[in-house]
Amino acid sequence: MKYYIIAGEASGDLHGSNLMKALQNEDRNADFRFWGGDLMQSVGGTLVKHYKERQFMGFAEVILNLRKILGLIKFCKSDIDQYQPDVIIFIDNSGFNLRIAKWAKELDYKTHYYISPQIWASRAGRVEKIKRDIDAMYVILPFEKEFYDTYGYEVNFVGHPLIDAISDREQVDEMTFRKDNNLSKKPIIALLPGSRKQEITKMLGVMLSLVDDFKDYQFVIAGAPSQDFSFYKTFIKQDNVAFISNKTYDLLSVSTAALVTSGTATLETALFKVPQVVCYKANAISYQIAKRIITLKYISLVNLIMDREVVTELIQGDLNKKRLKKELIKILDENERIKFFIDYYDLEKKLGGKGASQKAAQLIYQNIQAQIVS
Repeated sequence: MKYYIIAGEASGDLHGSNLMKALQNEDRNADFRFWGGDLMQSVGGTLVKHYKERQFMGFAEVILNLRKILGLIKFCKSDIDQYQPDVIIFIDNSGFNLRIAKWAKELDYKTHYYISPQIWASRAGRVEKIKRDIDAMYVILPFEKEFYDTYGYEVNFVGHPLIDAISDREQVDEMTFRKDNNLSKKPIIALLPGSRKQEITKMLGVMLSLVDDFKDYQFVIAGAPSQDFSFYKTFIKQDNVAFISNKTYDLLSVSTAALVTSGTATLETALFKVPQVVCYKANAISYQIAKRIITLKYISLVNLIMDREVVTELIQGDLNKKRLKKELIKILDENERIKFFIDYYDLEKKLGGKGASQKAAQLIYQNIQAQIVS
């Protein structure tokens, strides 16, 4: 069968690639055409657009790039029409994907959604659009099924694919990793400033402001595959800072602590059992708009899943050198670290265990087959 998959950022590329591999196990004749990245491309099929071409963060940035976004939407519709897929699979990225889904459903394409948009965070009214435009939804967070149930929409909880991505990876030898990347013997503090230029610009400078206050530690920036070192280099002023690109999991596996930009990375860090401080700072206009429509108590996935504060969140004005230093000192304390490890193990249990990608692939294939028969 022909699968048209639309993912919009690095995490979508990761989960999309694992879903594609799982679909190949279900369907020997699987043919893929997709919007994604290098990981999806390594599986096979045709890459239409790389997610680097449409990374816009926040309301203000979207407005400034509206003409480009509308052009990409128009192009996507045309490309789908030419390909005539058996199913369109949307991965997160609601702003773009829900617009395509409305159009696709009107033309009677089969529409499946893997990894729900975070409508439980804001504008919950979009559930009605999802019920109208999406044939089947596969969610990866336990509270999402309960959320959709309150709106009378039945979804499939398949577990979180990060558990597979982390457990299936090749283990790294710490001594070899340090040697290969010219790292010292000091304990490592990982810096995960995000993947988009806008968020890296907002976050990395504050994170690096602590370097001279923690000289017994090695600070290492986790470079995103979507950005070149030349961009990060403008922020690095100290000697005790290393940079490693596209090896975030290896880095986390040998890290003592981490400063992490809010997003999927907070959950990845937790699954590696690394104590962390969550950081978030947005464009002032975007933040003011978001504050008025987002109804959540927390912004990090760790706290949302646990429904309590497990990790400290420093948001907007609270993300400053003084507060960040205080919180980093705290998570380096051995007594505090034990609490993290206990909470992180409880978190992993809530996520439902291994096999998310395979469960999703099986359900997608079975549902499409059933739709074809009917």
